[in-house]
Amino acid sequence: MASEKIAESKTESKTNNLGTLIEKELKGKPGEISIIRVVDALIGHAFNARASDIHIAPEENKVRVRLRIDGVLNDIFVFPKDIQSEIITRIKVLSGLRTDEHQAAQDGRFKIPVEEVGYVDVRVSIAPTYYGENAVLRILSERTQLFLKDLGFSERDFKIVEKAVKKPYGMILATGPTGSGKTTTLYSVIKELNTKEVSIITIEDPIEYSIGGIDQIQVNPQTGITFAKGLRSVLRQDPNIIMVGEIRDEETAGIAVNAALTGHLLLSTIHTNDAATTLPRLLDMGIEPFLIASTVNVAIGQRLIRKICSNCQVKKVLNDIEYESLKEVIRPELLGNHREFFEGKGCNICEDGYEGRVGIYEVLEMTETLRELIMKRANSSVIAETAIKEGMTTMMEDGFKKALAGITTIEEVLRIIHE
Repeated sequence: MASEKIAESKTESKTNNLGTLIEKELKGKPGEISIIRVVDALIGHAFNARASDIHIAPEENKVRVRLRIDGVLNDIFVFPKDIQSEIITRIKVLSGLRTDEHQAAQDGRFKIPVEEVGYVDVRVSIAPTYYGENAVLRILSERTQLFLKDLGFSERDFKIVEKAVKKPYGMILATGPTGSGKTTTLYSVIKELNTKEVSIITIEDPIEYSIGGIDQIQVNPQTGITFAKGLRSVLRQDPNIIMVGEIRDEETAGIAVNAALTGHLLLSTIHTNDAATTLPRLLDMGIEPFLIASTVNVAIGQRLIRKICSNCQVKKVLNDIEYESLKEVIRPELLGNHREFFEGKGCNICEDGYEGRVGIYEVLEMTETLRELIMKRANSSVIAETAIKEGMTTMMEDGFKKALAGITTIEEVLRIIHE
């Protein structure tokens, strides 16, 4: 525990130092500001602050810089309008983008050295806006790559996912909105499966992380590589395991199901609100019920919630009004008379009482009963109700248990579930 506090202190110190460097540079006259130092320090500052994204947004008289930390955007700096174009140009140069193009969106990527971790991948998106070009930089840190056991599954859910991962064929689907950790879940599954005895191929848009020992294909519509065409091509490459970044249309869904049916383990994501809706969504994409029933091993619904900072965690007892409001969303047998939860007071490490994130999940395992419902084209409500009767824990309930355990706050669970 002491070593963790020392590491936190060092990270906080580095973040403060880089922030001070940026502020010092910004005090200079426009012609005297080192744009290279500002951009490098900004990325280092974001990395040390555990940010996933840097937003550089031009406004009428200034440039607003925000960091997305634990899923929430925070205002960090205000850059003078005079250096806006130079900042964007520097990012374009690093990314290999056209510096003379200001009216079209551009996407790029680059690596940058960060102290003690070597190089960090940065994915760049630049788009024209009314006040100039807006840049969003995604920090692709190796430290965010986790193993399956690190994701925060309950014991029951972990065993179900582990069993599905060990099957030689079928589909493992992760579902949730953008930014809910679906890709991280699939990467963690791949890390479990990545041995020299199997061939693993991924089709991604974009490739988030480079993983040794597997073949990763970048979607590129300009060269004819879409999810569907890439998947069709991959099937001729003799793979054992295939990861498709997203099933978003009928063609991709059809090829994916066929791949799972012919002896491949297929991993993918799909945009639905919960695990149960995944199955009717495949029906909506034109997949026959018997194919869904035969191929889907497990559907994982998920969200990411902020964790309470361990440095300033305190107990919190719900008042009567707060307790009564929980009765509307938590099953009585689960809620019981639980009134004691936890929260973070806020400290020099976290500032707002939260530090880091963890997943909340619902893991729907395909059973004989659910297969029969799929054959009858049952809706998501019926599927969810049946899965719960068979033991599935909903995301709300998983979050509630994590709040009871002091991992997160009950307010955070309700915020994420109701977003």
